[in-house]
Amino acid sequence: MNKFWRAALIRALRTFCQTAIATIGTTAFLEEVNWIMVGSSSVLAALLSILNSIATGLPEVDE
Repeated sequence: MNKFWRAALIRALRTFCQTAIATIGTTAFLEEVNWIMVGSSSVLAALLSILNSIATGLPEVDE
């Protein structure tokens, strides 16, 4: 795996985790956590992170 994809996937994983934590924290006070919503929101955020990395590049990767 080259440097770009490794960095993009690490960035996407961080985005996934941040979105999951934010979604769980937002819904936990109102009702039970909707795990389908948490998962779909997190996957979408990770996908957008990868697309953003492809479109704009990654500053930590010298290519």
